[in-house]
This record gives sequence, structure tokens and C-alpha cells, in this order.
Amino acid sequence: MLNKWLFKHIDNAQLVIFRICFGLLCFLESFGAILTGWVKRGLVAPKFTFTFIGFEWLHVFQGETMHVYYGIMAIFGLLIMVGYKYRLSMVGFAVLWAGSYLMQKSSYNNHYYLLMLISAIMVFMPAHHDVSLDSKINPSLKTNAMPNWCRVVFILQLFIVYTYASVAKLYPDWLDGTAVRVLMSGKKQYYLVGNMLQEAWFQNILTWGGIFFDGLIVPLLLFKPTRKWEFIISIGFHVFNSLVFQIGIFPYLALAFYLFFFPPKTIRNIFLKHRSFYNAAAVTYPNFKNLYLVLFTVYFIIQIILPLRHHAFKDDVLWTEEGHRLSWRMMLRAKHGSATYIIQDKNTGKKTTVALDDYLTKKQQRSASTKPDVIWQFSQYLKKEFKNKGQDIAVYVKCRVSVNGKPYKTLVNPEVDIASVPWQPLHHSSWILPSKIKQQP
Repeated sequence: MLNKWLFKHIDNAQLVIFRICFGLLCFLESFGAILTGWVKRGLVAPKFTFTFIGFEWLHVFQGETMHVYYGIMAIFGLLIMVGYKYRLSMVGFAVLWAGSYLMQKSSYNNHYYLLMLISAIMVFMPAHHDVSLDSKINPSLKTNAMPNWCRVVFILQLFIVYTYASVAKLYPDWLDGTAVRVLMSGKKQYYLVGNMLQEAWFQNILTWGGIFFDGLIVPLLLFKPTRKWEFIISIGFHVFNSLVFQIGIFPYLALAFYLFFFPPKTIRNIFLKHRSFYNAAAVTYPNFKNLYLVLFTVYFIIQIILPLRHHAFKDDVLWTEEGHRLSWRMMLRAKHGSATYIIQDKNTGKKTTVALDDYLTKKQQRSASTKPDVIWQFSQYLKKEFKNKGQDIAVYVKCRVSVNGKPYKTLVNPEVDIASVPWQPLHHSSWILPSKIKQQP
């Protein structure tokens, strides 16, 4: 029954329209990053970037070439939108976006991760089989049908994203409104809405609305009687997020996903009403059906397990950051910190305080003052820099961090040479001090 349900053919209007929206959003994200100066600030101006650990080789792309890099992604976005050389364009964009995502963490965003996943998924989608230049050039491609799994993949992915986002909010600082209050305190200057964002009643709406919206959106969209009303609420929710949090294309990408929740006939009648509707419901098994099923299963098992990995580490993920990324822990906390990096010449014993402005942008300094893995990476960078100058150094870090406006506490052990500690991705870093330990103010 499951096989029949997954491989049953349905009308492909949802996927075709999504491809057009997706390609346009990829173009806007890529070209917009150049136009707004984000590429220059994040990938050109810094002396180096904090890559995901293990992807340091991506530094070869750093510099002015990143404008060309993002320009090529923008072109791929347009080609995806019009459906020209779709597979090649989709693979090109997916690879380049993954590279951009992995080469810097200072602007880490769960939405960038989602775009990486969706780009990879779209590589396997028959999204260019209608309303595309490919189908016009090669009529044998043209069809108004697709297997049902094409729709199911997006719904399951969205369900995982929103469910984990909701569950992650079930912690004391969110439930008592502290997290939202701290997040909103930095938006007082917003025109028209700034004062409203500071009101307790509105913050309570955001606190509980965030939990219930994320937790119920997919079930309510799947349930016909509530689908229309949930869609209307979602428009307001995502427009609010776009204006207040300025998170790029994600709110509009989220709205594009909703295409898969409405009946295919409804989507075709709205967007493609002059084209025939597929209504045969034939079941066609591909030659590599078992491979499809294995990939489908393995992918979603990983997506379900990955956000849970922070439970395998000691202490609170809000403090250690271990298991935070790739886990749909979105806008959960505000962290502020200050860090002093002290290098000691191992031969002479002389200690020197590092001038962070000589190495890091202001944004990078914020990460290097609050995130243990970034602190470790910067310590490694300093050690390498001084080794190139003929000096063997130790790096000690005095770092104090506040989570959600709470008192500052020491994050890392100031007596440990961080540059000499190996990185163990599957183990808790013992040089991170416990969050619950009583410290001097």
C-alpha cells in the first residue's frame, strides 16, 4: 500500500509552480546578497571565515571571486525558474549554495540550511516536465503528471522543521517570555511597530503563538476545514517575520511550500487553468524503485535523528552550542559575550593580548566571544599565524557570556591552552565550563 501511494501519479502543477517560485527566490537571494553588500561584508572583507570544521579548504574561494560565485548562483536561479538545462542548473546551484553555507558560520541561519536541503531535493525532482524551456525544446519530456512522493517529500520535510522548532521552544526562558522579551528589546527603534514589540501582551502572543503555530501548522494545512484559515494566518506570520527579523527569502519560500498542501486541481485552476489536468491516478514503478525507497528512508531517518543529537552531550545546548546547528533551533535565545585572547610564547613565556580588530570583523568578534567552536577555530588560526612567523604559542581565552539577559558567566576554562586541544565532534569539550556552576559575578 505504501509503495502504491508513493508512486501513484498525480497532477504536477504544484511542483511546476514551486519550481518557478523556487528559482526566482534563489535568484533574489543570490543577487540580493551582492546588491546589499552581504557578500562583501561576510565573504570578501574578512581575512578568513569560520567554516564548518573540516571544510577549511573552502577558503580557496574567499575574496573578490565570491561576487562572481554568487553571480553564477543567481544565473542558475533564473535558469531553474524558466526550466532551462534544469538538472545541470539545479546541481550547480545546490553545490554552490552548499559551499557558501559551509564556508562561513558568522551568519549561520537555519533557513540557509533548509535552502541547502531543498536544493538537493530539487535535483531529483521532475520539476521541468511542464511550463519549461526544456519541455518546449524536448517535447518528449512534457507531461502533466508526477509521482506522489514528489509532494510527500516536501510535506514531511516541512513537518520535521516546524515540529522541532516548536518542541525546542518548550524550555523555561521561552515559556516565561524571557527569550522573546530579550529578542524584542533590540527592536525598539522599528518604525510604527517598535513600541508595540515591547508590550508584554504582544510578547505573550509571540511566545505562545510561536509554539502553537510551529506545532500545528502542518496538521492544520493537511486538514481541509482549517487549510484556508491556516494559510491566511501563515501569510501574516511570515510577513511579520520578514519585516521584523529580516531573514531573507525564507518567509516567502515557506509560503511557496504551501502549494503542496492544496489539491493539485486547485493549483492548476489558479495558475495553469488553460492546461489540461491529469486525472488518471496511474501507478508507475521506476526501474530503481527499491533505491528510491532506501534513499527516501535513510534521508528522513537522518533528518529525524540529527536534531536530537544535542541530548548526547553534557550540559545545556544553549550554553555549549554542541548540537545546536542543523537542528531547527530557530531564534530561541540571545547571547552576549566578551572575550580576551591571550597568546603566550612557549619559549620565552611572554604573554600578549590579541587585538581582535586586527583579525576579525565586528560580526566575527561576536561569534568568537560566545560560541565555543568558533573560539576553538580562532585559537587554531592564531597558532598557525604565529607558527608561520616562527613562534610556538599557547592561546588562553578569558570569555564571559550572558544567555537571555542572565548574569555573565565564564564560558571556557581560562587555564586551558585552547590551541592545543584537539576537536572531538562526537564528544563534549571538557574545556567548556558547566553552565550551572556557581561563579563569581
